[in-house]
Amino acid sequence: MRSRWRRSSRPCDKLMIAFPAGFKIYLAVEPVDMRKQFNGLWALAGEKLREDPKSGAVFCFCNKDRDRVKLLYWDGTGVWVMAKRLEKGRFSWPVGSDGVKLALTPEALTMLLAGIDLKDGCKKAWYEG
Repeated sequence: MRSRWRRSSRPCDKLMIAFPAGFKIYLAVEPVDMRKQFNGLWALAGEKLREDPKSGAVFCFCNKDRDRVKLLYWDGTGVWVMAKRLEKGRFSWPVGSDGVKLALTPEALTMLLAGIDLKDGCKKAWYEG
């Protein structure tokens, strides 16, 4: 019997994380130790970014090498932590005007996670495939 599930290498078949318009997204400008989990990221959102983690916003953190990202989100019943590790290349991490956090639109976060340089508006060479 053949499995109905198969892997595909076509870009349109890959999972994409996207948030609806109107979602608040805060990006931590400074790198974060990626060993931090739920409680550590929660504390950073409140103390470093000065935002309430229970506000329903998405908090985005990156490591020093910019090859790993973690997202923290409170859905009203519990905390989500989502992680992405790049196999090659680095994220183009924007810099905020205050040096601590940057507010992003959901579309900007989707582009950032998809390997698009927000400054130049084009995909990084390592991401093209």
